[in-house]
Order: sequence, then structure tokens, then C-alpha cells
Amino acid sequence: MADQNVVLRRNRPGTKAENFYRWCDEAYEEMDSTLVVQQYIQQTIRLDHNNIDTILNAPETQDEGVWKYEHLRQFCMELNGLAVRLQGECQPSTCTQMTATEQWIFLCAAHKTPKECPAIDYTRHTLDGAACLLNSNKYFPSRVSIKESSVAKLGSVCRRVYRIFSHAYFHHRQIFDEFESETTLCRRFTVFVTKYNLMSRDNLIVPILEDESAGQGESEA
Repeated sequence: MADQNVVLRRNRPGTKAENFYRWCDEAYEEMDSTLVVQQYIQQTIRLDHNNIDTILNAPETQDEGVWKYEHLRQFCMELNGLAVRLQGECQPSTCTQMTATEQWIFLCAAHKTPKECPAIDYTRHTLDGAACLLNSNKYFPSRVSIKESSVAKLGSVCRRVYRIFSHAYFHHRQIFDEFESETTLCRRFTVFVTKYNLMSRDNLIVPILEDESAGQGESEA
């Protein structure tokens, strides 16, 4: 019999955030769903969000392209939580550009021609754009098999969403630190993009790993 303290997989209106993923644990081989990879990733995060190696370690039979795709979907979903926290402090009047250090200014690709945006608008545009691409039937019609040409698009999504971390770290440090202590999301993302070569190390400017060096420069969309 299932633990009575475990919430059923179908989340109902009013479900508390801490219970959102609290379905019964299952071995990967026993999961039977087209969303099995998402379920497995969320299960490992719930068990211990600090155990990054376990979270990012794909089962032996798992297709790497699907594994990377599902992790990026998960990162974007969780990043919405950071975006919500930033809204109260990251105002267009104070954060007029999407910046990290004084050397990094990011241009927003949501416009016909990439241009500067207030940081909070850049954050919203980037997460909206990532969601549109990752939910696109044209590029990702299946959750069990993904074409290499579609997998190749994941790197550009990673570069853009990473800028949300960098802006929060350099300009809203308290919000960043509180969110990171609860989720370990930036560290997990940094290990993820490094492991799968989805970003250049020069662009990983948040010193989240001990052996990481900060880069300097200006980047467009």
C-alpha cells in the first residue's frame, strides 16, 4: 500500500509546492509512460536536489538527445520560480538592460532585430521563447525520439536562459542565493551544460564551480 503521506500523481488545484512531485518512487525500468524521462528526472530532483551527479546521470538505455531535451525543459520550468522572485526587485526603471558584470550586456532575441531590453522583460521573453521552441511540434514532435537537427538547437536555448542566472547573481545576489540554496539550480545547470558541451566555459561567468573562471566581454542574442 502506498504511503498515505505521498500525494497521488495527479495534482489537484491547491496542491502545495512542496507536494507537487510527491508521487510514489519507481525504478526507471518500471515507469510506463511517454513522459517517463520527465518523471524520472523530477523524481531524482525531489529525492535530493543537491545530488547533481545522480540527477544528471542518464540510465544506460536512455537516448542522449531526449535526455538533454528533457533536462532543459525541466530547467526552464524551474527558472520560472526565479523569474517570479525577481519581479519584485528587478524593475525596468532600475535594471534597464540585461547585464551581468559591467562587461556583459545581452541583447534580446525576441524582437525582429535583437536589441536591448529591461532585464525583467528579457527574462520573460527568453523563458517564453524557450517554452515555444521546446513545445514546438515542428522541432520536437516526440518525447521519445528527437532528430539531431533539433537537438542542435538546445545550445542556443542554454546560452540565453543562463543569462537569467548571471543577471540574478551579479545584480540580485540575495534573491539568487536564497533560490540557489533551495534548488541548486544554477550549479546543476552549469554542470549540465559543461558535461554535454552545450556552452563555452568562457560564457559561464557565475563562479558556481570551484574550477570555473569568469569570462569578460559583450554578447548578443
